[in-house]
Amino acid sequence: MADTEVVSLQALAERLFEIEGYLHLAEKRQQISELEAESARPNFWDDAEAAQKIMTQLASLRDDVAGIDRAKEKLGDAEAAFELGTELGDQASFDESRALAVSLEKDLSELELSSWFTDELDHGDAIVTIKPGQGGLESQDWCEMLFHMYLKYCDRRGWKVDINDAPAAEVIGLDRATFTVSGKNAYGMLRAEQGVHRLVRISPTDDKKRRQTSFAGVEVLPVLPEDIEVDIDPNDLRIDVYHASGPGGQGVNTTDSAVRITHIPTGTVVTCQNERSQLQNKAAAMNILRSRLYEIEKEKREAELDELRGPKREISFGNQIRSYVLYPYQLIKDLRTGAETGNVESVFSDGDLDQFIIAYHRWVVGGKD
Repeated sequence: MADTEVVSLQALAERLFEIEGYLHLAEKRQQISELEAESARPNFWDDAEAAQKIMTQLASLRDDVAGIDRAKEKLGDAEAAFELGTELGDQASFDESRALAVSLEKDLSELELSSWFTDELDHGDAIVTIKPGQGGLESQDWCEMLFHMYLKYCDRRGWKVDINDAPAAEVIGLDRATFTVSGKNAYGMLRAEQGVHRLVRISPTDDKKRRQTSFAGVEVLPVLPEDIEVDIDPNDLRIDVYHASGPGGQGVNTTDSAVRITHIPTGTVVTCQNERSQLQNKAAAMNILRSRLYEIEKEKREAELDELRGPKREISFGNQIRSYVLYPYQLIKDLRTGAETGNVESVFSDGDLDQFIIAYHRWVVGGKD
């Protein structure tokens, strides 16, 4: 057992060394020094927008460096505990070393993710939209289940969520859900969820309690930085306003604050109703529209299916990326990577999605074998 743990610690040390190389830590430390010097200039905050961008970049660089430093410290503690256990024959020290190694392995997976995200948009925020597919009323309920699952996941990661649009369906569930996620690597992480999600369970609306299969589609787009220009002609837009509604169709205010924007040339429709004012809803809807039109333009430029969105497929059987089976057995399985778990409660109630998301990115980096 002791020999096995020595090998494990050695493997973790080698993995940490490789990640440090991937992340170019020496270059990042130099960048930190340069940005710190720049931020110390007397007139640094004269251009508040530019200054904020620099401070955001500086915080991200510091976070990467601090992550490696913490990992090195944890590895050193694990090795020291193991050596102490070996010298004294102390089982408690071996247990401490083992616990630190398990924790370090999780930390290294996080650091590896950062090294895999090579597109600048990966490190930014994300716009997630969930739409019901085949399955009738149950697919609307499934849409709401996924919505709450992702809210739990974002909370688990400490990300901020702004709900843009989540109107209740007439009978059960949601007609759709759109929300913006803000946090480090939010888009890079969540793009693993892009695609069709399939649910198998006993129908909650069927008196005969028959098994039902439902589908929902998840779209993940990056929130575009201000310096990325998307040409939108105001004459190409149709803007409609209407009463915002809450769960069950109850009015949440008495003014026309909800906004629907239609981009006539492409037929793209964006709605937002969860902000307090019409102006706020319009601004949020325009941000979502910018991201969707950027996606369309990217398709045209590259003359191939958009890498940000993935293949455009019908939200139905045969196109799913992941299956969630609740009956006759319980199993969640990602059909791309083979990652699976029987602990469905941890996924739905606790948002334990990292096992699937990290497996997806490892699969992509490994060439999708």
